[in-house]
Amino acid sequence: MRLIETVKSSRGEIDSVDTCMVALTYDGITAFGEGTPTEYSGVTADHVVDAVEAEGVQILGPNLNDPQLALDRIEKWDAPAGARMALDGAVHDWIGKAAGRPTWELFTMPRTLGPTVYTISMASPDEAVSAVRKAPEVGALKVKVGGPDDLEALEAIRAVTALPVRIDANEAWDLDTARALTPRLRQLGIQLIEQPFPTTAVDDYHRYRELPDRLPVFLDEGCTDVASVLAARSYADGIVVKLCKAGGIQGARRVMEAGREAGLRTMLSCMCESELAISQAAQLAPLADHIDMDGHLYLSDPPFRGLRLHDRSIVLGDEPGLGVRPSR
Repeated sequence: MRLIETVKSSRGEIDSVDTCMVALTYDGITAFGEGTPTEYSGVTADHVVDAVEAEGVQILGPNLNDPQLALDRIEKWDAPAGARMALDGAVHDWIGKAAGRPTWELFTMPRTLGPTVYTISMASPDEAVSAVRKAPEVGALKVKVGGPDDLEALEAIRAVTALPVRIDANEAWDLDTARALTPRLRQLGIQLIEQPFPTTAVDDYHRYRELPDRLPVFLDEGCTDVASVLAARSYADGIVVKLCKAGGIQGARRVMEAGREAGLRTMLSCMCESELAISQAAQLAPLADHIDMDGHLYLSDPPFRGLRLHDRSIVLGDEPGLGVRPSR
C-alpha cells in the first residue's frame, strides 16, 4: 500500500507498507482480517502470508459453529503475531456479520472512540511545521524523534499549535541524550515519550526513572505480551498495545488487562495499516487510556473503507462485522 508521503523515523524512511489481507468464507458469509508484520523485529509480510497459507485453514478448524474455540486456537498458534492478527480479525468480522450487527455493538462498546493522535515524521523544523499545518483535526500530536533536529523541531511545533504533544524515539536515544533534553521537553509541555532507549537497555530505563523531573515513559517495542508487561512494571509508566505484536484482538485484550492490573497506563496504537486493521484494534478502545489510531490516514489508495474522523475522534462503521468494506 502506497503512502501519501514518505514517513520518517529513527529507523529510516518508508513510502509504502505491506500487510496480509485474509478473506474467510464460511456458511455463505465472507469476512476479512488484516495482519501487519513487525519488520523491526525481523518479521516480514512474506512470513505472515506463508504462515497463513500453510496452516491457516487447519488452525481455524472445520467450522465456525464455536467462534471462541477458533479464537483460542489462533491465540495458541505458534506463528508470527501478524498471522494470528489476520485470522483473529477475520473471525471477529465473521462473528458480527453472522449476527447481522457491528462487532463493536456486540462488544457493547461506543461507536465513537476517544480523541486520536496524529503522527508527525522526524523532520527539520520547517518540515515539521508544514506537517502540523496539514494534519487533520485530532486530539494530540505524536512527533517522531531520534535525529539531530529534535529539539528545534519540537520548539517550532509548539510555536504553531497548542495541541498536546507526545514524542516517540523508537529506541534511538541513550541516557545522556534523555537527561540533556528532558528539562526543555518538560518546558515545552511534552506529555510522554515512547520507547526512548533500546529494549535491552533496562538499566537506562531504571536510571531515567530516578530523575526527579522526567517524562512518563511508555514501552512499545519493549512490550509484546503479558510477560513483558509484568517486567515493565518497575521501569515504565505505560505500555503501547498493538495487535501486530499481541496477535490480534484477543491477545491484545489480555495485554491491556495485564497492564491495567499492573498499574500501567495503556495506549492502543497501530502501524501504517488499512481501515480494516484499525477497525480490528478499535474493538478494544474502551480499555485504553490513550487512542493512537491514525495508521490509515497515511494511505493514498485505501483497500478498505468505513471509518471516518469526526470531532477529533475515529467513528466506526455501522455495517455488520468490523464495519468496513473492500474499496476495490
